[in-house]
Amino acid sequence: MATETTIGLNQDTIEIIKATVPVLEEHGTAITTRFYQLMFKDHPELKNIFNQTNQRKGDQPKALANTVYAAAVHIENLEAILPAVKQISQKHRSLNIKPEHYPIVGKYLLMGIKDVLGDAATDDIIDAWAKAYGVIADVFISLEKEMYDEVKNTTGDWVDFRDFTVVKKEVESDVITSFYLQSADGKAFPSYQPGQYITVKAEIPGESYNHLRQYSLSCAPGEEYYRLSVKREDATSENPKGVVSSFLHHHIEEGSVIPISAPSGDFYLDQSDTRPLILISGGVGLTPMMSMLETVTQNQPEREIIYIHAARSGKFHAMKDRVDEIASAAKNVTSLTVYDSPTEGETYDKKGYIDQEWLSTVLPTSDAAFYFCGPKGFMRAAYKHLKALNVADSDIHFEIFGPPEDITQ
Repeated sequence: MATETTIGLNQDTIEIIKATVPVLEEHGTAITTRFYQLMFKDHPELKNIFNQTNQRKGDQPKALANTVYAAAVHIENLEAILPAVKQISQKHRSLNIKPEHYPIVGKYLLMGIKDVLGDAATDDIIDAWAKAYGVIADVFISLEKEMYDEVKNTTGDWVDFRDFTVVKKEVESDVITSFYLQSADGKAFPSYQPGQYITVKAEIPGESYNHLRQYSLSCAPGEEYYRLSVKREDATSENPKGVVSSFLHHHIEEGSVIPISAPSGDFYLDQSDTRPLILISGGVGLTPMMSMLETVTQNQPEREIIYIHAARSGKFHAMKDRVDEIASAAKNVTSLTVYDSPTEGETYDKKGYIDQEWLSTVLPTSDAAFYFCGPKGFMRAAYKHLKALNVADSDIHFEIFGPPEDITQ
């Protein structure tokens, strides 16, 4: 007789799930792509929640496939994927994913498995995955309930979306603009951890569905406003223009009202650490770094800080004046600039890209706290350089804008 395990699945079910690991490795993205197609066909209202740009680019199906694969690999020890689950749950809370969404997802995920695998998806496999999905969904629902309760019990009693007014709009560079937000009803709103983000609900005229996007808060907590610094994503040969970023840049003005969710995210500054702090950003990846920089200079004025920012040129370097102001006022702050294609007359510390050799000359020690953010290629390189400089994994902190992806490989 099959025995129950501590995760509520009997051994027969676990063995079936483990046997599907090679299949998921090969067909996972095809399954999740089909899952989204089937679900959106029957539930088009869910397009109000899911990022359709990430759907078109294939990033979201790939991220979900990786999550399902990891769950199958670690089905006997789901605690091994708990950090990833917590990160996803933070996004779910920010997007206002609710328990009633999980049965819908489960139904169409099983349909996707059956549709892609055909006769290979036997009744035993479908039944095992139905049970496993129920266990995994319960983990997410439980974690997210804690997160909803926590935010409900903070200043402002905030659940779902809340209207905020743009009180200031400031151009920071050729492609980045900051929006300063205050609550439209004038009531209090919660603080946050430096590095966290909020979700903007863009209700765009002419669009069939709302668009939800996460943006890091770019100022220190405790101000009388939230500040978002948004890069306008222009159309390229590889990608269409950013629907929400273009809307914000071109149509949102001072006095405009936009719905946002309460701050969320598990990428934030550990202020109990007093070792040197190294902040590294590329492009719009500076947004959480700016929040951390402003925070640490206020709360840990003696802590050594090195902030390295990479941009194409000065025209694309947002908030440079603000960083220079902080570095000039604080002897413990060093600001370094790397420009890929500087224009004549611009000042910078390095031309080209951040590399291991240069980092070894500007970093005081590898025994420090390292935080970085930027485009995925930039982040892969940063991780590689830091590991080559013998920085411990526990001291490396980063956040990927968009669906989760492994940049450590």
